[in-house]
Amino acid sequence: MKIMIILTILFSMSSFAQDKKGVRYEYKKFEKFDFDEIGVEGEAGAPGDISVSPRLRNEFKNKLPERSNFNKEMKKAIDGVR
Repeated sequence: MKIMIILTILFSMSSFAQDKKGVRYEYKKFEKFDFDEIGVEGEAGAPGDISVSPRLRNEFKNKLPERSNFNKEMKKAIDGVR
């Protein structure tokens, strides 16, 4: 009797373990939207308080040397035009 109960339990467990047939899904290949027929009702409201917190800005040093004038370069440019 015990063997019969054990075999029944084993066969019932194996039946639950069987794979179900694969389900195949088919999706629409094309769908058309007509935006003229879509009606949207409601009120357009302005957004409330929009606050932006200031962020810290990095300050970089200028790696180029400062020059008081560019007279030499301007003379070369004028000579090139003539």
